[in-house]
Amino acid sequence: MSAPLSPRVFDSPGALGETLAREIADGIAEAGRAGHRYVLGCPGGRSPKPVYDALAALTAERGLDLSHVVIAMMDEYVVPAPDGGYQDVPHSAHNSCHRFADEHIVAPLNAAAGPGRGIPAAAVWFPHPADPAAYEERLADAGGVDLFILATGASDGHIAFNPPGSPEDSTSRVTVLADTTRADNLATFPGFASLDEVPRHGVTVGVRTIVTHTRRAVMVVHGEHKRQAVHRLTTTTGYDPSWPATLLTLCKDPALYVDRAAAGIRQDAA
Repeated sequence: MSAPLSPRVFDSPGALGETLAREIADGIAEAGRAGHRYVLGCPGGRSPKPVYDALAALTAERGLDLSHVVIAMMDEYVVPAPDGGYQDVPHSAHNSCHRFADEHIVAPLNAAAGPGRGIPAAAVWFPHPADPAAYEERLADAGGVDLFILATGASDGHIAFNPPGSPEDSTSRVTVLADTTRADNLATFPGFASLDEVPRHGVTVGVRTIVTHTRRAVMVVHGEHKRQAVHRLTTTTGYDPSWPATLLTLCKDPALYVDRAAAGIRQDAA
């Protein structure tokens, strides 16, 4: 068991994003000087957007070269494949995590870096539903993830597509999405007209995947609707399968970054 996590509280999601983006930018620059690859673990969705936006701004401001950066994504929606098994949803779909990575992470960063200095297309990694275990090998062969940005579901504590009940030793796999997770995704992807349109399966990294392969883990939590998440994360002393985001307690060099709304602190409080 570890001690409960103490959050670092920021005035706004923007301030949170700028602070974490500076740490990432510093790591990218240091890895470049040393001639090393920098692997950044990334979720899709609303929570990390302030970080991605701030990192793009810093890339332009500092003139960062991103050609040695790898984006290691967490998950993707999948649907049954015609010949059995599962396949990704079309990468052009409004809810595709591939599309999110392209439009909200890679494109802004590469535009900020400039020609010849961006993230190569082959350096954007995803677990594949036909062979999820290969993602474990790929991350291990890369030497792990330098920094993993993490996010938690508001209603059930899912992380990536790991549903409540996910065991501590879970690795990359295709999993059934909890209905609570699917309901949260209605807000993440407003193109869904109803819960029935949200896929029921996803390919995802596991709890052990994140814990084993991550050298620095930062959970970002903002918004009043995430107060329960902050409470769960700051009152646990170990991994609780009923709230998978508590895997943060197991990670090496963990940090919990929250805004005042998620922490339950009024903006006009002294």
